[in-house]
Amino acid sequence: MAFRLLIDGKLVEGASRLDVINPASGTVFETCACADEVQLKQAIAAAKRAFPGWASLTQAARGDCLDRLADAVQARLDEMSSLLTGEQGKPLNQSKGEIAMAVATLRYFATQDLPLQTIKDTEEGRVLEQRTPLGVVAAITPWNYPVYLLAVKVALGLVVGNTMVAKPAPSTPLTTSLFGEVAADILPPGVFNVIIDANDLGSKLTTHPDVAKISFTGSTSTGKRVMESAADTLKRVTLELGGNDAAIILDDVDVAEVARKVFTAATVNAGQICLATKRIYAPRSLYDALCDELATLAQKAVVDDGLKQGTQIGPVQNKQQYEKVLDIIEEAKTLGTVIAGGHALDRPGYFIAPTVVRDLPDSARLVREEQFGPAIPVLAYDSVDEVIERVNDSEYGLGGTIWTAATDRGLEIAMRIQSGTIWVNKPVELPFDIPLGGAKQSGIGRELGIDGMKEFTQGKIINVARHS
Repeated sequence: MAFRLLIDGKLVEGASRLDVINPASGTVFETCACADEVQLKQAIAAAKRAFPGWASLTQAARGDCLDRLADAVQARLDEMSSLLTGEQGKPLNQSKGEIAMAVATLRYFATQDLPLQTIKDTEEGRVLEQRTPLGVVAAITPWNYPVYLLAVKVALGLVVGNTMVAKPAPSTPLTTSLFGEVAADILPPGVFNVIIDANDLGSKLTTHPDVAKISFTGSTSTGKRVMESAADTLKRVTLELGGNDAAIILDDVDVAEVARKVFTAATVNAGQICLATKRIYAPRSLYDALCDELATLAQKAVVDDGLKQGTQIGPVQNKQQYEKVLDIIEEAKTLGTVIAGGHALDRPGYFIAPTVVRDLPDSARLVREEQFGPAIPVLAYDSVDEVIERVNDSEYGLGGTIWTAATDRGLEIAMRIQSGTIWVNKPVELPFDIPLGGAKQSGIGRELGIDGMKEFTQGKIINVARHS
């Protein structure tokens, strides 16, 4: 099929074509329209023109459009899932899960509202808060969850009355192009636009004076540049950035059971999740047993093309990330003990054997950095105070997990961890009604929940005297 841009309600060819690589083979399997600066400006202008009409609709009318969009995406779930696995690499069942989450996100926020609120009502008068849309939103999405994260931005941004220009990562543009094709039949022209680039239009989008807000998900380093680009016009920004999430295991757990849950949390999507478990801390008394369990799980994991039945872990999504993860593993070999994996698989594509490393110092890159791949360090600790201090000694603060037989102990520790979210005795869970956001260099602002909707609006206080 022709993968095109969406500008002002029309599916159009790009100024050039972009090669898209299947990470399971390392070779080109599709091409996609690639925009130039002229087309980017056309998309922004279209979104600006569409804004007054879209904003003037009731929230219910906008929600109805989102509901119909969810229906249309659902109808193409199998097609979009296969395409997602082809360009991103994750196993097909995980791709189907991502598309289903995108559909559910659109459906949930289609029903949500930000009504006029009375803050104060006295004999002297009333104080009200109105939430109004901002205008044109730049939605910039990463390559790890290109459909779900797009749906979050679309749902939150459009339902409150904004219009949007979406720009996917150049290595995973196909599903966003298909999403745009589906949206073209449902949303009014200009309300949602898709621009695909070769990593050359990002700054043109984020600095454009007609863009009122940037919603960006990606690396911390790129997020800092996005924030800089917003400064000149004081654009609103929501930044969901990198994480180095810790799993703290207490001394009262069933090691085999927790090892399985933590391993899954670390290796879903080949470890390419901002909220994946990135470092594991175990009490000295359980350290050897936990390391053994994790090593066994890694050695048994089925690593293969995501389209093959039974695949548990697919390839790393792109060559640059593949080489970065291997480089981090090479350093870890010199500083610790590799007990599983530790190498690329001898086959085409960007496959890395699930890797577990023990006995590393806290200064190792595999501990300090966000590896974003199927490689995990396991670290021993001697006291709760010590492990809390070591976990908090990070520039990141996105999420984390605590595993214990006593939830009160888990809660106590959770309250001392410096991160946006902590889960106790459960892996990552993202309810639509609960806000999500990072601490420190893991981001600014919130997504999901009412707080996430408010991020896409301007609060206005209206102070009315009871009598003149």
